[in-house]
Amino acid sequence: MSDETGHLPRGPARMLKATIWSLQGLRAAWWHESSFRLEVYLLLLVGPLALWLGETGVERALLLGSCLLVLAAELLNSAIEAIIERYGPEHHELAGRAKDMGSAAVFVLMVNVVATWSLILLPRWL
Repeated sequence: MSDETGHLPRGPARMLKATIWSLQGLRAAWWHESSFRLEVYLLLLVGPLALWLGETGVERALLLGSCLLVLAAELLNSAIEAIIERYGPEHHELAGRAKDMGSAAVFVLMVNVVATWSLILLPRWL
């Protein structure tokens, strides 16, 4: 939603509202999206591993950040699917394409996780 005041910076009250809305979105994803829950569980497993295995701040940021990007894409994919379902369950080619592309975005970021972790960790172990 755009600001009613134009391009002025948000005040503390608006920032608090935005935070509350974001937390509501995370809660909705947790309750309604099994893929999101699975990815959170995986993050809880590999997040500490990323902090432990990364030798520098940049490595830790890349290892952990690649996993966080998957969660962000999953949230966007779930939002796309919710909007499509809002307009009805009947099949439409464009709706199917949008859902497939959202899923593909999550997949590409999962490949990014594997590539990032491999490029950082495999040279140490070989």
